Amino acid sequence: MADSNQKERVGIYPGTFDPITLGHADIIRRGSKLVDRLVIGVTTNPSKNPMFDTDERLAMVKREVAAMGLSNVEVVGFNALLVKFANKTGASVILRGLRAVADFEYEYQMAGMNQQLDDDIETVFLMADVSLQPIASKLVKEIAMFGGDIGPFVSPAVKHQVDARVAETGQRGDY
Repeated sequence: MADSNQKERVGIYPGTFDPITLGHADIIRRGSKLVDRLVIGVTTNPSKNPMFDTDERLAMVKREVAAMGLSNVEVVGFNALLVKFANKTGASVILRGLRAVADFEYEYQMAGMNQQLDDDIETVFLMADVSLQPIASKLVKEIAMFGGDIGPFVSPAVKHQVDARVAETGQRGDY
């Protein structure tokens, strides 16, 4: 995308990725086509109760991204205000995926707040692929904890990792 007269266009796709789903992978694949370099920012949301710690999620996302073979995508961890992370990485675009109206309301508010903090950074929304719209990390974890098959929602490697964590922690519910 960038020629010798243009600055490289960097985008960031932030999230907790706990775990990374096929929906996340779809947004990564499609988002990587919109920028010269896409930085996947793995963070911790204090309002969420993660199944995997930051290092585990970083390794999981790096493995999944490597399997996609996208040369312009990198994965890093961060624990900072999103616009500060964007500035640190040189990003001018924040990429966000939308599944439903509820996502839009939250993301719209976040985009407005980020614009107030730094109006040089644009938020770009990508609609989830129709077949992937119902997938949410929270629901994937709940399904796994109640003994359901999460195979249709995550890669085989992530399924194995989630199933192993559920077995290891004894979080499996009655079914």
